[in-house]
Amino acid sequence: MTFRIRHIATRFALLLALAAVVPLVAYGLISILSLQRGTRESVTAGNQNVATRAAEEIRRYVVTNANLLKALAADLHDTGLDARQQDQILKNYVLEFREFREVTLFAEDGTVVVSSRVGKPRLTIPKDQKADVALNGVSMSPIRVDEDQLPTSTFIVRLTHLNQPAGWLAGEINLEAMWQMVDQIRIGDHGFAMIVAPDGTLIAHGDPDKKSLVARAQNMSGHPLFALAAKSAPAIPRAQGTQGTASPAAASAEPVSLEYTDEDGRQDLGVAARIDQLGWTVIVEQPTREAYANAAVLQRQLVVVISVALLGMIAVGYLFGRSFINPILALQRGTHALAAGNLDTRVDIKSRDEFGELGASFNTMATRLVELQEDVKKQERQAMFGRVAAGLVHDLLHPIQNVGNNTRLLMREDVDAETRQDCGRLIDRELATIRRFLDDLRNLVKPKPIERFAMDINASVAEIVESMRQEGDKHGVTVDARYGAGSLVIEGDRFALGRVFRNLITNAIQATQPGGQVTIATDLAGDRVQISVTDTGSGIPADRLAAIFDDFVTTKRRGLGLGLAISKRIVEQLDGTIVVASEVGRGTAFTMKFPARGDLSAQAAAS
Repeated sequence: MTFRIRHIATRFALLLALAAVVPLVAYGLISILSLQRGTRESVTAGNQNVATRAAEEIRRYVVTNANLLKALAADLHDTGLDARQQDQILKNYVLEFREFREVTLFAEDGTVVVSSRVGKPRLTIPKDQKADVALNGVSMSPIRVDEDQLPTSTFIVRLTHLNQPAGWLAGEINLEAMWQMVDQIRIGDHGFAMIVAPDGTLIAHGDPDKKSLVARAQNMSGHPLFALAAKSAPAIPRAQGTQGTASPAAASAEPVSLEYTDEDGRQDLGVAARIDQLGWTVIVEQPTREAYANAAVLQRQLVVVISVALLGMIAVGYLFGRSFINPILALQRGTHALAAGNLDTRVDIKSRDEFGELGASFNTMATRLVELQEDVKKQERQAMFGRVAAGLVHDLLHPIQNVGNNTRLLMREDVDAETRQDCGRLIDRELATIRRFLDDLRNLVKPKPIERFAMDINASVAEIVESMRQEGDKHGVTVDARYGAGSLVIEGDRFALGRVFRNLITNAIQATQPGGQVTIATDLAGDRVQISVTDTGSGIPADRLAAIFDDFVTTKRRGLGLGLAISKRIVEQLDGTIVVASEVGRGTAFTMKFPARGDLSAQAAAS
């Protein structure tokens, strides 16, 4: 689709604006893009640094606890203490290091030697003797959630004597301190960190909304950043067999970053750092709205400055342009008003150049149009008066002559009684014809008000058909009716519609040759009541159908041509429609439709 600027003032203003503002706009766009790119790089690098430091602190925390258990194993195994002393050491160790909930020493066959727990120990030695990862000879089991909704794991140290298996030292460690460490990591007001296990299990999080671990989705396998970090993850060292495999504290893989939409529909910036020794992933998540807040403020300020400059240049150009083309706009407004029919419109252009001459020519043209319109109206009134006068003379001359002739006949003394009665009936009939012409003229000038009542169309049509059958028999035309099923009720004027039906049936009878048929049918068409008057007459030529409902238009030799025009007005005043279809030599059909009112059925039946 081609974009076109229609107004000259707009074109002129845009020309000035483009010449002055394009360099400013280009500079602003480059500045905004540079600001956005620099902000993203800076914020992402900062969040990656936080994630890397957090990953290192967590690794040290876990490795430190593993080394503590390994040192305890050495104290218990190499000093030759008896069971009572070992039991006391374990209990003191649990009291000193709060992270350990229970420490239990097992013999090679798996029986409990001593335990820090009063009562039956909860810890057992895995039958497959495998754990999740190995930390300097200490096996670490997968993270699980205890009854306090805190992450918990079991550390196991394999004891040997003279390179032979000599038992196990197991410690259940509560990683609450790690949870608190993660919970203290804050990036802005809404940024937080979380730790995810290799299988996607959420180990700890610092969500500022303080959602519990259970309330938050526990498996993060579907998290886009976790999936991205897993692709670059090295193989996780595992603890197996009797000897713990030492895992060097090698540097973790490079942190990754990603922008994504979370489950709440919020745009987030996330960075992930791997703890390769544990196989865990530290994710730092922050809403992009907060992360880029400062850049957004600067960007808005830059946009405002550029916009103000742009609007200022456009305004200056527009005002300058309007001062040049105001005469053209005045002529345009005058032309539109003149085209809309307001012939009193004049333009006031005071300049002495070509625009002033054009304005004077426009005013002269408007004055001349007023004069021509008055001449046309005068000619139309004369033509209409001529048509009305000719129609009245033509249509009333014969009835008046009949009335005069029969009146003179009645004044003769030699006329018998039967002839007098025939003359009286003829006079009454011709007077009725004259009254009909006068009624049509009066209704044309001042239409009668339409009153609305509930009326049954079938009953109204049946009454009119019954009264018109005699007229049809006189012309040798059969008048028939077909009624729709049920009660067809509308809101209308019974007498006004009766006049419409009678007029259409009369016209149909007059247009039909002897032996023909006129049919009136009623039916329900959707939510409207339909009445059709169809004849088998001569039909109406196609070139005359468009004007059939106009005033003073008739296809008959007699009449003013007001019957159909008045009928159409009555139908439209009752919210109805009337259309005509005709074929020369085959007949004509008039179809009327009115809104059906089923809620008035009982009222119509009562009336």
